[in-house]
Amino acid sequence: MKLLFRKLSYIFGMLLLISLISFLAIHAAPNSFFAAGQLNPNITPEAIAHLKAVYGLDKPLWEQYLRWVWAMGHFDFGLSFASGKPVIDEIAARLPITLTMNVISMVLVFVISLKLGVEAALRSPGAVDRAVKQTALVSFAMPSFYLALLLILFFGLKLGWFPISGLQSLEPKEGLARWLDYAWHLAIPIFVMVFGGIGGLAMYVRSLSLEILKSDYIFFAKARGIEGRVLRKRFILPNLMPSIVTILGLSLPGLIGGSVIIESIFSINGMGLLFYQSALSRDYPVIMGILIITAFLTLLGNVLADVALWKLNPYAKRES
Repeated sequence: MKLLFRKLSYIFGMLLLISLISFLAIHAAPNSFFAAGQLNPNITPEAIAHLKAVYGLDKPLWEQYLRWVWAMGHFDFGLSFASGKPVIDEIAARLPITLTMNVISMVLVFVISLKLGVEAALRSPGAVDRAVKQTALVSFAMPSFYLALLLILFFGLKLGWFPISGLQSLEPKEGLARWLDYAWHLAIPIFVMVFGGIGGLAMYVRSLSLEILKSDYIFFAKARGIEGRVLRKRFILPNLMPSIVTILGLSLPGLIGGSVIIESIFSINGMGLLFYQSALSRDYPVIMGILIITAFLTLLGNVLADVALWKLNPYAKRES
């Protein structure tokens, strides 16, 4: 109970700090949502002043922040400047898409990186090890937006195998065909996200596996004739898991942040695209709402990673 209270206090404190930094950074940025209206001769200064009063932007900055934090505590992120709809409704409509893409990508990155890293270590030096290192190098060097454009040009435009934008076909489908249509549209975006994430994690797994293979218990296991799948399952993977879980928890911000680029390129109506559009129009309530939701999901992911680490390594719980 004491440990749970500490973790909840940590999440609450970090959210307050993130909200304060984000609030100040957004309001320090040049221009505003009403800048376009000021250039329109048909909109009077009185009308702009009235809109600012409606949204509370005529108040001092500290009062705006306190009001926003109080409303956020009641799950009220305000109204979007652009659409006039509640921000929480805008985010709730798009959050499942972004979460689905990120969860699928994280699972695939975890499985593929674990397989590549362990196999590279077991067959080092050799052709498999060199192939994994070359793949990791390309993954590091290839920008996600450039890879996305290459795949769109080749598989989308030239071969016509996959759609290049959107989440579903123009003709609505029902039942299983609907989910297959979703998978067809998400194939290239998820591939880009996975390929960009496996390089670093695969090399990290390879490095850890090489250290494990130098351990005394591995030497004695091999002396007893333990090889192949049993060696991986009983000796390598259990010792890899605590470090891999920690790395996955720390990689959550990068995965969620990458959704902004991927969703913008492929016109996927998720939270990343909403954030990009809101940033261009200076839609403060939507930007702040997305930042807080993203920060909460990241902190929650780190706490879940800690819980998984405690299950895998009870000594970590005593040290925390």
